[in-house]
Amino acid sequence: MKSILLASLCLTCKFIPHIVPFIMQTEKAKSDCSFIHLCQPDLCKSCGACCGLYNYADSGREALVRRLRWRTALFHEIVKDSENLEHFSNLIRGTEDQTRRYEVIYCCEYLGFLDPAEKRVGCLLHPLQNQGRDLRGVSFYGQELCDGHFCPSYHYLSSEEKRTLIAVIDDWYLYGLCVTDIDLVKAYFRLVSDGLFATPRPEKIKMEPMRSLVLKFFELKLVWPYRDPAVNRLGKYYFDGAQYMIDRIDYEALGCEKSRFDPIFLSLSSRFKSREELLAAEKIIQGHVDAFIEAYSSCS
Repeated sequence: MKSILLASLCLTCKFIPHIVPFIMQTEKAKSDCSFIHLCQPDLCKSCGACCGLYNYADSGREALVRRLRWRTALFHEIVKDSENLEHFSNLIRGTEDQTRRYEVIYCCEYLGFLDPAEKRVGCLLHPLQNQGRDLRGVSFYGQELCDGHFCPSYHYLSSEEKRTLIAVIDDWYLYGLCVTDIDLVKAYFRLVSDGLFATPRPEKIKMEPMRSLVLKFFELKLVWPYRDPAVNRLGKYYFDGAQYMIDRIDYEALGCEKSRFDPIFLSLSSRFKSREELLAAEKIIQGHVDAFIEAYSSCS
């Protein structure tokens, strides 16, 4: 049973099968002073992707805010002890739209806002939200998996990439989309590193205008003009019931060779109708890369 639950949990964070040993980390890793916590990095944002946050058919910002705001208020109103949790779960699952992009990924009803300012999403059952009582045992994944799961980003993103994302993005919705998109993050930093002939330092990226330039690039996740509007698309994946596949761009049909920005285009769920659209998209990405390289190089 645990293997089935883990498979579902991993898929929410773009699971890569051969790193299963890195998914279930130990308490020693958590206590390591060099450990960078991606789930709840600071008081300004957090990530709820593992809980199925972006798997709802309508996972736009406004829809998710309404969903999380309502269930958070309901939780604090009716959950006084563990005996109320089943009633809460039934209310959420009976009144909210449960349509999913991908049937295999579970959408946890206990995900909500953790602070009055609605800057952080997270588990309403966590002991820090319940005067030290750990209520996660009633959830779909259970206390052990919820507490011990670390998505592939923990392993695949470098320390510099993690620290940069945390320093630059202070929006829970955008942060969750980006920190779990390993291809997008690594492709961007590979391009700027190649242009600089060095890895950009996170402490320098915190400075303006570098911080704003990096943020503007990752905000393409929200405003990309060539994004496929299909509900069953998320990043480079498309879903069909209980099946998921990696999309591909038919460059031959566009009369072009494969773009050097292909990983970025796929992460942005791109769908190009013509060669002209592809060339315009390449110009946008190159512009972001060039702007950062110029600003970083000129900053002493």
